Amino acid sequence: MADVAALLRQATEAEILPRFRRLAAGAVRAKSGPLDLVTDADEAAERVITAGLQARFPGCVVVGEEATAADPAVLGRLAGADLAFVVDPVDGTANFAAGLPVFGCMAAAIIRGEIVASWIHDPLGDDTAMALRGEGAWIEAPDGHRAALRVAAPVPVGRMVAGVSWGYMPEPLKSRVASRLPQLAATVNFRCAAHEYRLVAGGHAHALVYNKLMPWDHAPGWLLHREAGGYAARFDGTPYGPLTMTGGLILAPDRAGWEALREALLAE
Repeated sequence: MADVAALLRQATEAEILPRFRRLAAGAVRAKSGPLDLVTDADEAAERVITAGLQARFPGCVVVGEEATAADPAVLGRLAGADLAFVVDPVDGTANFAAGLPVFGCMAAAIIRGEIVASWIHDPLGDDTAMALRGEGAWIEAPDGHRAALRVAAPVPVGRMVAGVSWGYMPEPLKSRVASRLPQLAATVNFRCAAHEYRLVAGGHAHALVYNKLMPWDHAPGWLLHREAGGYAARFDGTPYGPLTMTGGLILAPDRAGWEALREALLAE
């Protein structure tokens, strides 16, 4: 665990932080649209992380967000891999490009389709949230100091603080969910799944709702949340897995809270 955390830290120190608030002209580009950005930092950090993982785990498959953007066939390598890693070198690229200090570096290890370990590094806070299947979730500093993570205690929907990413939902679901947000106590939107997952796994908010499920965005945080004691499932109640990229995802402190939140926001 510490070895991969050190690799993410090395990549952020070498390729991401030196470019923060110092991006050269032309260093920010749109991919699929104006809200889907990539920077020189994303691409350089992913190259460092990919090379480091392949050196540490010979024969592993590495599926990075930027490599997949360049060649969509890369994503298909997850399904047949004995050991794979998904990597999001700069989660929250729009924040990073705007000079906002809310971005993270994420990775998850997947063995034959099962998420077994995850890392969410905060480059500016210089610590890493980690989870190991069956062994819990914690935040670890470079000096080895650990603090355990635990989701918030269950509360009724009216007292929930939740991150609800409704922007990628199709209609009429999008309008339905947006119109029901006042049923919650409050909502948050960091434009950064890395920090939203850390927030909820640490018990500082109650729930998350996502529609778009790319594995590098959610495999790390899903395991972190589960190992911190939370309950998650897709909108239809089926389990989440890194090979499934549709169907939405709701994360809550427990199953009763999940069911109540789904009824409040999604039920027709």
